[in-house]
Amino acid sequence: MTEKKEVLREIGMIARCLDSISNVEFQHLNLSRGQYLYLYRICENPGIIPNQLAEMIKVDRTTAARAISKLEADGFIVKKSALGNKKNKQLYPTEAGLDAWAFIQKEGVHSDQVTLEGLTEEEIELAVNLLRRMRHNIEVDWKFVKKGGRRAYMNESE
Repeated sequence: MTEKKEVLREIGMIARCLDSISNVEFQHLNLSRGQYLYLYRICENPGIIPNQLAEMIKVDRTTAARAISKLEADGFIVKKSALGNKKNKQLYPTEAGLDAWAFIQKEGVHSDQVTLEGLTEEEIELAVNLLRRMRHNIEVDWKFVKKGGRRAYMNESE
């Protein structure tokens, strides 16, 4: 039986490979490290507010704010005041943002094809379902720690 820690190592290695590829592939778009993910989510969800975006990507608000500011300064997105709540700023892609998103989507399709090559539809569906369950499990701790909590660790003998 594979040790439990191997699952997270494999997920981490896949994520780092894809992130490294994306950072190289998106250099010509003038997107800094990881900004493509923010832009992608904003294009998928025009009008999203920064707190929702941070929650969706699983980063803290400060990290999201830096990335959002950079995307805005580089002309990929604009912030607009929400109609009912002027404090909330809604995020929208610009024409340049939508153009970049089109390329990012193509890269995503290609990465999916390469990563999932040789897997059956049933295997892919199983992998997605298992990964979602793992994400739901860890989100409980993520939210707890994000609010200042400290996790209680199991004894090493367990």
